[in-house]
Parts: sequence; C-alpha cells; structure tokens
Amino acid sequence: MTRPAGSAKLLRAINSSATLSHLLTNGRLTRGELRDLTGLSKPTSSEMLRLLTDAGLAIVAGRTAGGLGPTAEIYAPNPDAGYVVAVSVRDTTGEEGPGLAYAVADLAGEVRHRAEESVDYTALDPGEVVHHAVTRACAGLDLSRVRQVQVGVAGSYDRRSDTVLQIDVPGWGRPGITAAIVERLTDGAVLAEVAVENDVNLAAIAERHHGAAAVENFAMLWLDHGLGLALDLGGALLRGTKGSAGEIGYLPIFYPTRTSAGPFDLQDLVGGPAVVALAAAYGSPAGTVGEAVAAALSSDEFVAELARRIAYAVDTVVAVLDPPLVVLGGAMAQAGGDRVRDAVVARRAEAAAARSPHGMSEVDIVVTQVADDAVLLGGLAAGLQALRESLISSLAQPE
Repeated sequence: MTRPAGSAKLLRAINSSATLSHLLTNGRLTRGELRDLTGLSKPTSSEMLRLLTDAGLAIVAGRTAGGLGPTAEIYAPNPDAGYVVAVSVRDTTGEEGPGLAYAVADLAGEVRHRAEESVDYTALDPGEVVHHAVTRACAGLDLSRVRQVQVGVAGSYDRRSDTVLQIDVPGWGRPGITAAIVERLTDGAVLAEVAVENDVNLAAIAERHHGAAAVENFAMLWLDHGLGLALDLGGALLRGTKGSAGEIGYLPIFYPTRTSAGPFDLQDLVGGPAVVALAAAYGSPAGTVGEAVAAALSSDEFVAELARRIAYAVDTVVAVLDPPLVVLGGAMAQAGGDRVRDAVVARRAEAAAARSPHGMSEVDIVVTQVADDAVLLGGLAAGLQALRESLISSLAQPE
C-alpha cells in the first residue's frame, strides 16, 4: 500500500496544533494531562511539547507539588509569543470624554497596558492614529510580536469596499481604510493582521465572553452617545451585506414628544444627545450621557420617560428579530442599571397587555454585566481568538 507523501509531517503538524490548542484553552497542563486530552502516546506527547517549546510557543511554567512520587513539569502557552492590540476609535472627544482608547494583551490573555486619551482626528489620518495607539500600548514590548490589531469604530465596516460607512469621525470614512492602516503599521515595523469592526459588535463579543449573554442567540441594544444594535447568532455576528446590520439609530420613526411631533430617527429619540437633553429638563446638569442619566435617576418622571423611549427601541428589535434575550449596553444602561431596566420591562408589559394577552413582552431584558470598556474588551477577545486560531492553523500545515 502506498503512503501519501508528507504524511508524517502532516501528522506531526496536526498533533502539535492539537497540543497547542489544549494549552491555550486550559492555560496550564502537565504532560499527563495533555496525553489524556489529546490521546497521544507518551513519546509523541513529549515530542509535541518539545516542538512547541523550541518554537517559542510553550514554556515550562512550574512543577507539581506534593505527592510521594517525582513532580511533573507544568506547561503553559508562552505569553510573549504574540501580542494583540485593541484600538477603540470613538465618535466623541473633548468634553464628551477621550476619543481614543487602546490596550495590549499577550497570548495568555493578560492585559499588559491600556490607556485613554484625546486625539485630534482632523490632524491625524487613520493610519497615524492606529500606529500611535499601537506604539504607545506596546512601549517596552517587542513590536515584531504584535500579530493582531483590532480596531473598533462607531460606524459600519464594508469589507467589500474596505470603507467605514455612517461614521462621524473625521478622516475615517475614506475608502481603503484597512489597507492604509496596514501600510502605516508596516512602515513602523509592525507586521500584524488588521481587522476593523463595528464598536457595538465588539461590545457584543465582550458580553458573550465576560457578561450576561449565556444563551445561544441574543441582541445587544447599545445606549450611549450613539445608538446601535448587535446581533449574535450562536457566537457569529450578523453584519449584513455592507456591514450595516444593527444601525438602528438611522431608523425613521414617528414618536411624539413634548418638544417635537417627528418624524425623526430613533437616534433623535434615545441617542446620547436626546437623553442628555431629557435629563436636563428634569434638573440634571450637563455632562456625558452616563453622568446625565445617573444625576436624573432621582426623578421618577425622568425614569418613566426614559424607559418609555428605550421600550420603543426594544419593541422595534423584538418585532423584527424575536430574540430570546436583549442586553442593554452602553453608558446609558450602565448608569440606569436595574432601575431603568425594571421600568422598561414594566412599560413593555403594560403596553403588551393593552394590545393583547400575548403581546411582545415575552423576551428577557438584562443590563450588561460588563462594567469595563466593552468595546475595548471585545476587541481584545476578538483579536486574541484570531491570533490563537492563526497559530493553531499554522502548526496544522506541514512544512
């Protein structure tokens, strides 16, 4: 019987990638534990660990303690084998808060550095902004080991034209945005893969990894300076043909308020500026949307009107998508907390009962459990997953 050429190399590549995959998933394992997980023989398992340590992808992280017999070496992924940088490009700066946030994590997932700062987007093109963020985040680290750069933007990224659509940040709507970033990073000796993603989609990834989304499918309604929606279907994000799925803020509506009879966009009803103005009408001082909501929570009338507006947005989502769970995210939801969430649930139940006993109230609504910067955390999670998959895939290919 003939054997395919390269079969030994292919088998070795598959075994080494499987070993690395288990190390990345579990963090720290002994040789025996790796043998149990991979099903490899003792000599083969030892050979795979030697290959990974020689390649700089695994290290000996310690030895087992206790017991009567000899101690065993504990292996772990080499955290310095690769770095991921997440960059959050925000559509607010100055009085509304820092317009740029960035962080770097190693292969083990540890965040090495993170920061926020204001940036003049009219003076720097996107490539310069990202290069600045990467070099500042990785100060003291080997830039040649930056393998993934994940950029979050307050807009829709169209992969076909490499263009960010519906974005208010100067310079970021130009065609060829990713190519321009890659070119600038390459000039700066950063040979990394670059991915651009909608900021709310990244927040949904953070919710999947660190928050309240313990279900197969969910929708995240983003309530911040901008209004957005992310759709997670079993861990996959629904982006749409041009990346514009979830741009709910542009939805035309007719919703009478005390100051306007419409029609206008949903952003004009429950977006950051609209809610800051609403809070001001109830005595809240000017500030960011999170500060405005927190300051106005003492007013029952404000909470009732805010809940009415959010419920309107939730109804729009539920009527089209019928998700099992809606997560309320963003600064508005974090500031309003369970009080606003409970008011939203009560408002929807009241409205549904008035229409029919089987109205659109049968959906779980929760407040985000990600208290940190969800966009940045989601960017790190997405970049880390891409990095790990890249390393595993590269090992699975025979030389």
